[in-house]
Amino acid sequence: MSGSPAVVSPAGGSTAPVSDTAALPRAPRRRSMPQAVLGLFGLVALVALVEILPRIGVVPREYFPTSSGIGSALADLVGQGEFWTAVLDTLQGWALGLAIAAVAGVVLGILIGSSRFTRELTASTIEFLRPIPSVALIPIAILLFGTDIESKLLLVVYASFWQVLIQVLYGVQDVDPVAQDTARAYGLGRWARVRYLIWPTALPYVMTGLRLAAAVALILAVTSELVIGNPGLGKLLATAQSGGAIATSYAIVVVTGILGVLVNVVFRVIERRALSWHPSQRGELPA
Repeated sequence: MSGSPAVVSPAGGSTAPVSDTAALPRAPRRRSMPQAVLGLFGLVALVALVEILPRIGVVPREYFPTSSGIGSALADLVGQGEFWTAVLDTLQGWALGLAIAAVAGVVLGILIGSSRFTRELTASTIEFLRPIPSVALIPIAILLFGTDIESKLLLVVYASFWQVLIQVLYGVQDVDPVAQDTARAYGLGRWARVRYLIWPTALPYVMTGLRLAAAVALILAVTSELVIGNPGLGKLLATAQSGGAIATSYAIVVVTGILGVLVNVVFRVIERRALSWHPSQRGELPA
C-alpha cells in the first residue's frame, strides 16, 4: 500500500509523513487595491449618486440639489470674502477651545491619575459631569456671554476636555507599578517620574485623546455658531438656510465635512510623528 513519504531524522527515526502537496508552489497572492484608491472610488460613487437621484426624481430636487449644483454654489462661496472670514472664525474658536481643553486635560489627568487618593476622590464627580451634553450648556453660555466667542469656547472646551482627561487617566494608570517602585527606590522626584516614566507611557493615550477632542471641538464650534449665532460657518449656514439658498446650505455642510477630514488627517500625522518610537506606529519587520 502506497502512502506519503516519511522524513528520516538524523537519529534514525522517522518523523511525520510529508504531504505530497507540500512541494507544490504556492499560488501568488492576490494584490488588494490600495485603501486610498478604494476611498476615492467610494467618494466618486457618492458624488455620482447625489447627482443622479435628484435628476430621476427619487428625491425632491428642490430640497436635495445635485452634486453639480452644490459644486457651483461652493465655487461661488470660495470667491466671497465673507466665506473665508467665517472659516477663520470657526477655526479660531476650534483652535482656542482645543488648546485650552488639551492643556487642562493633560495637567489635571496627570495630577489626578498619579495618586490613588485623588482618583477615588474625583471619580464620582467626573462620572457625574462627563455625561452632561455640551448642548445642554447653550442656555448658560448665552446667559453668560451672549454671542461673544466666550460662549463658543465654553461649549468647545467642555466637550473636548473630557476626551483628553479620560484618556490621560487611562494612560497614567497604565504605568507599570514595578517601574514606579524602582523609580522611587532610585530617588527620582515627582517631576522626574512624570518626565521619564509617566509621560512616555501616557503619550499614546494623550494623542488618542487629542485626536478625538479635535473632532469633537469642531462639531461643537459649528453647533455653537448655528444655534447661538457666533460668527463662523454655522452662522453662515443658518443665514443661507433662512434665505432659502438650499444649494449654498449643502455647500457649507460639505465645507464642514472637508474641515473634519483635514483635522483628522493632520492629527493622525502628528500622532505618527510623536509616536514614531512606539510599537503601535512601527511596521512589522520583514521575515
